[in-house]
Amino acid sequence: AFDAALLFDCDGVLVETEELHRLAYNEAFAAFGLETAGAPVEWSVAYYDKLQNTVGGGKPKMKYHFTETAKEWPTVSGRGGRATATTLEEGMALIDDLQDYKTECYKRLVATTATARPGALELMDDAIRTPGLAVGICSASTRGGFEKVVDAIVGQERLARLDVVIAGDDVTHKKPDPEIYNLAAARLGVDKSRCVVVEDSLVGLRAAKAAEMACV
Repeated sequence: AFDAALLFDCDGVLVETEELHRLAYNEAFAAFGLETAGAPVEWSVAYYDKLQNTVGGGKPKMKYHFTETAKEWPTVSGRGGRATATTLEEGMALIDDLQDYKTECYKRLVATTATARPGALELMDDAIRTPGLAVGICSASTRGGFEKVVDAIVGQERLARLDVVIAGDDVTHKKPDPEIYNLAAARLGVDKSRCVVVEDSLVGLRAAKAAEMACV
């Protein structure tokens, strides 16, 4: 049984990946030839930072962008050309295809350019060596992209020593919903008041606080 738990987010905490995500989204948008209001869909650094702190998970970010920011579904002139979506169902089908393509772009970028955040793996190793302390990763990323990052940076040997690993597609509700952290505490059998979360975004902070956990 564990006395306490230390739970890490992945992107931006263990690994410098946020810019890689942005580049992968823009690569997918360009491949699909997406346009809104007559201009190509492209997320700037500043806008992606806003998205990061507003919406958790890739598909919800795209849905937010098209329904809240652009307020229209894009035209598609490239890969998988199709009529412009007129319903939420059609729009989400496009988002599903975009996410699949983006994940492949992201995997390629991770394999060639991803690096660990300074001190993150050392902290994780110290935690793993601490008796009675459970250690885990709770990432909003889809398992496909997440596993590529973990393999490249965290490594299989360290991963095998973790007590819980949860990806975004293991839960129904993405951060800032607390589901992923509630699930981690339940799997570990650790009281939520004895869990500490390491996050890098407001969305992650909100998820941890909603789960009634301390967050740094």
